[in-house]
Amino acid sequence: MKTRTQELLNKSIAAMVSAIEIYNKPDFLYRGETFAILAINSWELLFKAKALQENNNKVTALYVYEYKKKKNGEKSKKKVVKKTRSQNPFTHSLEFMGVRFVERKLLEATVMKNIEALIELRDSAVHFYNYSLQFNIRLQEIGTASLRNYVLLMKEWFDKDLAKYNFYLMPLSFISLDESIDVILLNNEEKNFVKFIDALEDESVDDNTGSAYSIALNIDIGFSKSKSKDAIKMVLSNDPDATKITFTEEQIRERYPLDYRALTDICNKRYIDFKVNTKYHRLRKSFESKPQYAHQRYLDPGNLNSSIKIFYNHAILNEFDKYYDREQVKS
Repeated sequence: MKTRTQELLNKSIAAMVSAIEIYNKPDFLYRGETFAILAINSWELLFKAKALQENNNKVTALYVYEYKKKKNGEKSKKKVVKKTRSQNPFTHSLEFMGVRFVERKLLEATVMKNIEALIELRDSAVHFYNYSLQFNIRLQEIGTASLRNYVLLMKEWFDKDLAKYNFYLMPLSFISLDESIDVILLNNEEKNFVKFIDALEDESVDDNTGSAYSIALNIDIGFSKSKSKDAIKMVLSNDPDATKITFTEEQIRERYPLDYRALTDICNKRYIDFKVNTKYHRLRKSFESKPQYAHQRYLDPGNLNSSIKIFYNHAILNEFDKYYDREQVKS
């Protein structure tokens, strides 16, 4: 007979697998919102399994207690189990258990911040609608980090290997997006959500050094046809001893197609409050140091003292979206 702990673990895994399966259905239009709802359910079951493990499998450890009321309305000194509408025991929330685990050093604060982001995403999905590309990108970054945290924590807490389940989310690169989706303006609720996630990430910068857990994870994927069945697999690395790979001029221009004038023209059309001023130049220069956004090209490639021209990837617009208001789409 399975223990309560094991039953909750099994249900937790089932909920997370269901969340992933639904998210990875290309034609499922409510995939992100459904993923958030099921993933939160999975996390709560995992936390309850841990609470049972820490309390000798006693289910009463999950119950919320409150002071019993006397007939005259005053609170009694005696505590009783709080009941739901159907008179079942009321159990502790995911957030309550998470905070207690962090306080007891059983859980890294980064994991809890990721879950807070997921809860906010779930609440936003349940109580409103979200349709912008930027919102869905942030959803996937949070979801990817949450899955990784889940797998690591399952191993740490219960020594359970989830490799056989192939826990991964389908990258947005795999999903056919409508051509007009890139110009949809974030509504106020989505803007507030993005700011909330940014704040959580900023809070964790100093205390997350060396941690295996994450609040959000970015995935950057590109495709090219292999000319040989024996083509060598590669990954990006900062290791100085790694094999060096040189990109052709054509490949670089494909990745960074925008020069300063082209980028500025797009911003003029994209934002209603955009001006070519000190703010724009300051922001642009702050992004130029990041290879996902910009590439410095020497006009004479063999001469490091020659003039430099900067080219930009379209991804830089996602950063500008945080500082300027997008043009409304005319219906």
